[in-house]
Amino acid sequence: MESGPAADYNPLSAPPTRSIKTPPEDWAAPCSASPLAMFPLQLLALVFIPSATAQPPPAKEEKKKEEEEENRYDLMFRRGDLLEVPRTLFTHFGIYLGGGRVAHFIPDIMPVVSSDQSWIKRMVTNTRLILGVLAKCGSVRVDSVEDFAYGAEIIINPMDKMCSCAALQGEEVARRAEKLLGDVAYSLLWYNCEHFVMYCRYGTVTSFQTFQFCKTLRRLVLSRGVAKVTAVLAACLLLHLRAADTWSVLLAVLLPFLIWMAS
Repeated sequence: MESGPAADYNPLSAPPTRSIKTPPEDWAAPCSASPLAMFPLQLLALVFIPSATAQPPPAKEEKKKEEEEENRYDLMFRRGDLLEVPRTLFTHFGIYLGGGRVAHFIPDIMPVVSSDQSWIKRMVTNTRLILGVLAKCGSVRVDSVEDFAYGAEIIINPMDKMCSCAALQGEEVARRAEKLLGDVAYSLLWYNCEHFVMYCRYGTVTSFQTFQFCKTLRRLVLSRGVAKVTAVLAACLLLHLRAADTWSVLLAVLLPFLIWMAS
């Protein structure tokens, strides 16, 4: 992986970016975990996810309506556009491929539980999503614009104004997204849907949501107030346990000191 110029940013307000020519080795790694660790999640999936039923072939009227919808979205979006939809706790991203289809990276337990494509291709439910996050398994999949947006407003190419890295040509963006289709190891912080679209459109692997979360967490945990509270609690614990050995005292002093210095 080559490192290139990053976007212009203030170190205290924006995350660093890394320019790359190919996706990182871990990016396309399939979901992997020990069978013993995956068994509880597989059991939960079998219990809470309903079985797929055979779907009748679409009628001619429905097929015609779908074609009209696809043409309508092709007038709204261009192939390779980055689409953003707000969710309750986060923002979801995808790449428009044309024909009313969107490629997006989403956590999903179903590829681990079953190899039945009729199950996997169905819209990802909240249960599948949560279990996928816990199992760190996901997939880059193609869904309709309606299923991708899930009723939310769609914002087009919002990152073009935030990232100084020039966007790639639309065909190259879509090609990258299509190349990564399939099962991929998922991480809520380090490999999520935003990393996927940032690589496809800008050639840089970063997530502004992850950066803001880590920044907020650092502000809450690594503060002088936390250091003072930690020092008081450590002293009270030593008095309560009547522990006066060297290691206990060293730990009681070192932990608040490190937090204080990092604040």
